[in-house]
Amino acid sequence: MVYSGAKWGKPDDPSMLLGEFEHTLDDKNRLTLPARFREQLAEGVVVTRGMDGCLYAYPRADWMERFQARVGELDPLSREGRKLQRHFFSGAAEAEVDRQGRIMIPAALLRYAGLARDVVVAGVHDHLEIWDRESWRRELNEVEGSAEHVAERLATQHD
Repeated sequence: MVYSGAKWGKPDDPSMLLGEFEHTLDDKNRLTLPARFREQLAEGVVVTRGMDGCLYAYPRADWMERFQARVGELDPLSREGRKLQRHFFSGAAEAEVDRQGRIMIPAALLRYAGLARDVVVAGVHDHLEIWDRESWRRELNEVEGSAEHVAERLATQHD
């Protein structure tokens, strides 16, 4: 099943990862990536612990240029900086996309995100989020119930 997020950006913009896709993990902990993302991820993927109980997957180049640089700049003398660096970097794993468009997800990351078989792969601008399907549905229900309030709060911060 595919839910496209294309209306929020240029659907043909190759730098944006958009959409929601239901997939399954196979018995070897491999996830078949949605076809529309495979070209962007062909050079490799870095999968790590995400926020809110999901996994983040970044194209290797974006991990190096954007994410790693930003989180790596956090102050290592700050307790919060160290915690965030540990969260993302200690759980990170590089993955190669095989000929069938699959990546292997390490067992520790599967446990962290509570992934069993049914998952959702969501494109979130510059990265993918990999969710347990039921957790994703709960997250969407929560977002849909609060998105307007959050948008209003953020808008008033910029005024």
